[in-house]
Amino acid sequence: METENSVSFDTCFGVKNTNVTKRRCQCDFSGVMAAVSDCFSLGSIVWCRTCYDTEVEGEVLAFDANTKILILKCSSSNGDAKLNDVHFINLSLLNTRVKNQVDEKKRLLQAKSTNASSEGQSVFIAIAKTIDEVRWRNSEIVVWNHEVVISPPYQLENIRGDPNNKGYGYIKKVVEKHWNDLALNSQNNSQNIVQSNSNANYK
Repeated sequence: METENSVSFDTCFGVKNTNVTKRRCQCDFSGVMAAVSDCFSLGSIVWCRTCYDTEVEGEVLAFDANTKILILKCSSSNGDAKLNDVHFINLSLLNTRVKNQVDEKKRLLQAKSTNASSEGQSVFIAIAKTIDEVRWRNSEIVVWNHEVVISPPYQLENIRGDPNNKGYGYIKKVVEKHWNDLALNSQNNSQNIVQSNSNANYK
């Protein structure tokens, strides 16, 4: 009897679980990739969703553990039962993708683990995207070993540190870009609202 696998992928090639007809195995892509070859046995049926939100289901033709390439034979997209589509799915970016997702969740948790304002939390997240050594000290954002400290309301003039230090200059640029981006987004949203109201009045 042929064994059939049903593999569910995360947003971008991240396997959630694998159900096998005769046996059950768990494949965690955030760990060792070598275990994946057991799930992607030849002839097994795999379902996945790519980072482009495209669903693919097909029979495993091959899986190369070295290059992390999974080859699937799928039903023809033109509906011809005599033909098949072949999909090459690159899993080599999976570990990086999963790590980035975990890091992003950690940043969000760290940012929200304080009673600071939403503005302060957004500045914290902006800094934490490129610097690991950032933490809260009450309502202040502390970067590195107190080299840079940002106090409420987290504007450029609230940044303390040695102006001659390159790190100070870098943090100041990050905060400045963050506020400029917020201002630009707010301006674009306001223009869209005005445009929508104008169109509604015109009708």
